[in-house]
This record gives sequence, C-alpha cells and structure tokens, in this order.
Amino acid sequence: MTVHQADDITAAVRDRYATLARTASSCCGPSASSLDQFGQSQYDDDEKALLPQEAVLASLGCGNPTMLAQLNPGDVVLDLGSGGGIDVLLSARRVAPGGRAYGLDMTPEMLDLANTNKARSGVENVEFLLGTIEHIPLPDDSIDVIISNCVVNLSADKDAVFREAMRVLKPGGRFAISDMVLSRELSPDLTGIMALWTGCIAGALTQDDCTARMQAAGFHDVTIEPTTIFGRSELEGLAADLRPEDIPEGLDVDQAIGEFDGVIRSAFIRAVKPGTPTGPVTE
Repeated sequence: MTVHQADDITAAVRDRYATLARTASSCCGPSASSLDQFGQSQYDDDEKALLPQEAVLASLGCGNPTMLAQLNPGDVVLDLGSGGGIDVLLSARRVAPGGRAYGLDMTPEMLDLANTNKARSGVENVEFLLGTIEHIPLPDDSIDVIISNCVVNLSADKDAVFREAMRVLKPGGRFAISDMVLSRELSPDLTGIMALWTGCIAGALTQDDCTARMQAAGFHDVTIEPTTIFGRSELEGLAADLRPEDIPEGLDVDQAIGEFDGVIRSAFIRAVKPGTPTGPVTE
C-alpha cells in the first residue's frame, strides 16, 4: 500500500463517519448500513436505557467490547475510535469509583457528538480526545484496558495501531476489542473497493495475520474468537449497500458472494501486555 493510498483510505473513513455523526445527531438522513444496524443490536435494552438515544444511533460497530472486557472499579480505559461514545460512557460507569474512560477519535464531528452525549448522560469520569489510533495522544504505561469496536480494520497501518496500544498499556494491561477478521484473504477486486474499506470489510486482517502482527508488537496470550460468521444472506445485505459505481467493471457480485460465504466474521480479540499489573486487582 502506498502512502497516497493510505491517505485516501483515512480521508474516506473520516468523511463517512463525519456524515454518520451528523445523521445520528439529527436523527435523520441516509439509512445505516447492514453492519451498522448489526452493531447497534449487540447492546441489551438495559444498557441502551442508560444512554442518550444519539449515542445508541451512533453505535456503528460489530460487537460489544464492554461485554468482552473485564472492567473493574479504578481501571483506566481507552476506546480506540470511540465514535458517538457508547462504549466509553458504559465503561465509565463500570470503572467508577476511581476509574476513568478515554475515547479517541479522528473525526471532529464524532467528537462533538460524543461530548454532547457525555453532557446528556451525566457521566463525569470521561474524556474524549481528538487523534488517530496510530498516534495515541496519551503517555506510556497509562492505560489498564484498551477496548475498540470495529475500528482497527479501518486503519491503513495496523502495525502502528498495535505498537501504540502496547506503548500506552500498563504492564499487565489488557487489550479486548471487537473487530472484523477473515478466515482467508479477500480477492484484489474486493479489497480495491473503497466502500468496503469504509464499511469495515476490505481492511480486515485474516485471523492468522492479526495474531502474528499482535505478537510482533509484543502482545502475549493473543486469542481470536469469532462471534458471527457472515453467510450468504449477510453478504447479500452488504452487497445491497454498495452503489453501482462502487462495483468494479466485470465483477460478478453473486459469484463473489458465493466464493466468500463464511470468510468474513466478527470476532472478540484479546491479548495482554507482558508484566505485572500495577493497577486494580482484576480477578
């Protein structure tokens, strides 16, 4: 991937999520994609009742990392790509008293929405930061738990994401995210579709590649647990979200759906930073 291509991906992702932030904050506009609707369904009604409607509408992930992560009072949590803030606000409640939750997002419109949702929720132990997940604006060894919801796949430099996560985690810190993974690589025809990049598909790593990259960054005990495998019906829904101009000339969409039936899946990804925890006990 060239630098220009990486910049194009970052710009496209920022533009899409800026649009979605405006849609969520106004409760109108274009309908969400199939994957966006799937993300919102991963939270139970009790969780959603604790939050402003706009935070729920802006939940664009592929899982519920607050269910995955074992959060304890006093923990400091960082959400990579925090969007409208649903996971940050839920985490902040779980780490109180004494804990704190940070949300990091590169899209100013999402940051504005998240801060509005923070004010509406009444949660105090929260801070939203503007920045990228490849360059986290926090000190070394400052975070107990990193969460993320279908965001790492959007990065054009995942090695940098894993290195930065390792840097900011405290010794013994936990990495617990929901994201998209693949059982095998997609074809170049599909990875070249920008709408599949911004839609969380084309940038997904294979499970083996994700494990290897995280281990290379220094993580131990890496596990990847697929939670939903996308079959024909789910892939047909994703394909229906594509505009005709998104589809490369000559690509047989039905054939591609058949070829990649079962390849794309959402997953829980867990790992730890080596060392002895210095924060709250996490038994």
